[in-house]
Amino acid sequence: MANIHQLIAAINPSLYHKVSDDVLDKAKAMQEFKDMVKKEGIQAAAEKASPSSLAEHQLVYDSSSETLEPIYFFILDLMNDFRLSPQKVVDNFSSSPGGGYFAEIGQRATIMQQNATRILGDVNSVTKSVLNLLYDLKDFKMRLQSYDDLKSKDKDKKEAALLTLKQIWLDKVDISRGNSSLKGLGLTGGFQTILHAFLAVENESLKGKDGKEIDLNDSIKRILKPRIQEFNIWVAESERELRKRYEIEKNYLKSQVANLKLYSRWAKPYLNAARGLEAGFNPREPAVVNSFDTVLLELTLFGKSKIDIQNAIEEKIFPQEFKKMKFKRNYNSCIVISFKFRGIPQKISQQSHYVFGGRAEITFTAYALNDDEIKTLNKELDKSDLVDIFKMMDDSSNESISKMQEEIDEFVKEDEKKEEKKKEKSKDMSNPFLALLGYYNTPAEKKDNSKKTSDKDKNKDALPASDDYIEKNLLRKLAIDNAKETAFTLFDIYKKAHLMPSYT
Repeated sequence: MANIHQLIAAINPSLYHKVSDDVLDKAKAMQEFKDMVKKEGIQAAAEKASPSSLAEHQLVYDSSSETLEPIYFFILDLMNDFRLSPQKVVDNFSSSPGGGYFAEIGQRATIMQQNATRILGDVNSVTKSVLNLLYDLKDFKMRLQSYDDLKSKDKDKKEAALLTLKQIWLDKVDISRGNSSLKGLGLTGGFQTILHAFLAVENESLKGKDGKEIDLNDSIKRILKPRIQEFNIWVAESERELRKRYEIEKNYLKSQVANLKLYSRWAKPYLNAARGLEAGFNPREPAVVNSFDTVLLELTLFGKSKIDIQNAIEEKIFPQEFKKMKFKRNYNSCIVISFKFRGIPQKISQQSHYVFGGRAEITFTAYALNDDEIKTLNKELDKSDLVDIFKMMDDSSNESISKMQEEIDEFVKEDEKKEEKKKEKSKDMSNPFLALLGYYNTPAEKKDNSKKTSDKDKNKDALPASDDYIEKNLLRKLAIDNAKETAFTLFDIYKKAHLMPSYT
């Protein structure tokens, strides 16, 4: 999975993706990377990115007696003092399989996995029930379409629906009579024309679609009249029962979907806990030896500080005209602080937790990002966190999950669509002057516009909109200067406060 530096490089490749020096045509290579982001998505492109930053400072702290916690919380508090609003974006660990810490964490992870597995079993059962309900509801909807078409003003639709229902009645209801059924009489009873007559007549008067009575002998008329009457009764009763069952199963689908969401909420904490307790073990990592008792920790903090335009105007960095201007988005000085810790876990006597002493590498990295870029970054970070959870909850692809959700929404939101149609039909169109002014068309136009914008949103590029002239040359530039200064200040304060034995 791509790290935060690679994601930033994919979100703004012009600033943070480094094209190799041996590439002859750098502009072409940069454009190819941007095209890859649009085509394959940010996550896929980020894994191939070569990230670069505005500034980078690194501290190395090596002490077997002191632990990581004071270092981490000192820097966390320092970021809060600089109003960077820090948030944790990475929290990973690796442990030697032969160590005691690995065994302790393994036991806790097993308990979480067992609880998650039990709830996921219930999730699978409810999911199967939801799938069966979806298939039933689709079948009911197709059957009910014939009843709707039977009431249509379109003669062709009405005729086709009547023939469809007659075929269903012959195959499902009348066939139970055996040899005395219409099919039995037509095929073996010597009444060869009775089936064609049944399909041709429209009512008990035995008239065809042209309104004239069909020429039939008395024997066929005596059999056909009660069957037509029975068929008409069946049409009315079966429609009522089918609609009733359709509504019952639709309500049951809603309750099962609610149960599915409930079980998912119950399973998520266990899945998150189990995932958090899983060691991200890299077999090629030289610092983790199977027979040693070693642990590797990775932590990353992300902080941002919005540039103060009013303060920049007072300091004459920006002209006075900026007071009257409204900018479409804010620009932020962003700091990424990464901790890489290698230590030896030591269990505190008569307690169940460990302390770690060892070597800590702390890297301070500076970036300048606007609100759109930060929003995209957070979205991609959340996406990368949820990918593994979705895989644990369901082996099917995200595409199949989304298709299932679309089918559920089709039936669950059906009542809402009907109510909207009723509201549109019940509008008072009695005032011709308001109608001429477009009063009654306003909601519909709004809906159409919302549809258009939603379609545009779907076709938007993965990358945020590029900077305009003012954003690039003034706002972004100030954010860059502030980010560089803040990154060095944090680095310098911590270095002087702790008198690091070695730093770069």
